[in-house]
Amino acid sequence: MIRHALEIVGALGTLSSLAYSALCLWSAVKFLRQRQDAGEEPVRLRSGQVRTTQPELPVSILKPLKGTDPEMYESLRSHCMQEYEEYEIIFGVSESADPAAKIVERLKLDFPQRAIRLLVCEKNLGPNTKVSNLAQMLPRSKYEYLLVNDSDIRVEPDYLRRVVAPLSDKSVGMVTCLYRGVASPTLGSRLEMLGISTDFCAGVLAARQLEGGLHFALGSTLAFRRSDLEAIGGFEAFVDYLADDYEMGRQIAGQGLEVKLSDVVVETFLPPYSLREFVQHQLRWARTVRDSRRWGYVGLVFTFLLPWALLTLVAGRCAPWAWVLFALACAVRLLTALVVGGGVLHDRQVKRWIWLIPLRDVVAVLVWLGSFAGRSVVWRGDYFYLKDGKLVRINQ
Repeated sequence: MIRHALEIVGALGTLSSLAYSALCLWSAVKFLRQRQDAGEEPVRLRSGQVRTTQPELPVSILKPLKGTDPEMYESLRSHCMQEYEEYEIIFGVSESADPAAKIVERLKLDFPQRAIRLLVCEKNLGPNTKVSNLAQMLPRSKYEYLLVNDSDIRVEPDYLRRVVAPLSDKSVGMVTCLYRGVASPTLGSRLEMLGISTDFCAGVLAARQLEGGLHFALGSTLAFRRSDLEAIGGFEAFVDYLADDYEMGRQIAGQGLEVKLSDVVVETFLPPYSLREFVQHQLRWARTVRDSRRWGYVGLVFTFLLPWALLTLVAGRCAPWAWVLFALACAVRLLTALVVGGGVLHDRQVKRWIWLIPLRDVVAVLVWLGSFAGRSVVWRGDYFYLKDGKLVRINQ
């Protein structure tokens, strides 16, 4: 009786996950078509400059830093090599002894022509140190147009031009970007990369399609106007949130402005996670999403395609129909991975490590279940618990 019930539940879960995967595929194909329609290659002059059809908007790039990340100098350096006329880069650290400060000093020496500043943000305005630093960096910035992204993000030379341009349309309140992870040579890092390229970004595209646009943003890129930030309370309004990028996008959308998903894809360089560190990071991310998009997160139970298909196969005692469903599930899961990871994100690692997807998907189910077992998270060595998406520090 129990086996028969599991067989029915597994089959229903597989069918619902197939429907979700179809939505992901359709969303990815639609995004690719939109990118193709709007993405004529920029005209490059002999001097190497890019001919644009509209005046560039002067931009302040705000980059809060804490400690070092893999390939950090090269990632920060990519922001200094933008094909853009007028922009400044402001880096912020919480203390002058932060090792990231030395990297910024090196950048200043290597790019004397760039307006680069390093600020020490000594005040602690809330548990989210990144946002606390941003609130102290903002008054020192010059321009109306702002761009914030994570310290481990690497970009192409035309990144700033392509990301900021949509803000010339007053109906666009924020621009954000998809990203791909560059894995370190550890199993945990490779599983993290697969999760980003074959699952997370697919979910972002599906949410965009299902909800008629994005109603949140990703920390890989946040481009917006100073005036719109002030309208939602400034950075100070987000110093208690762990998912500050999500909340800023949500509140910008709440003002009736569009959160636009750029056709630009950026890179993040992943640390050499051990399996334990990978699970810990996934658990923090899972609990963050659970508090930010509660019902959407619960609904993930209907998206675990391979685990549901495997349960169906076992409960159905390898019946021919169960094998057919399992084979279909495998084919669709791999197709989704290739279309999103390879087609949308141009992630060359996906094909190489695609055989790890079943392991990654089983771990994802375990993390999803474990996320309901508590509210504590570990973030850059500090311990917190979450309450309605906000951070409360745990004294150690």
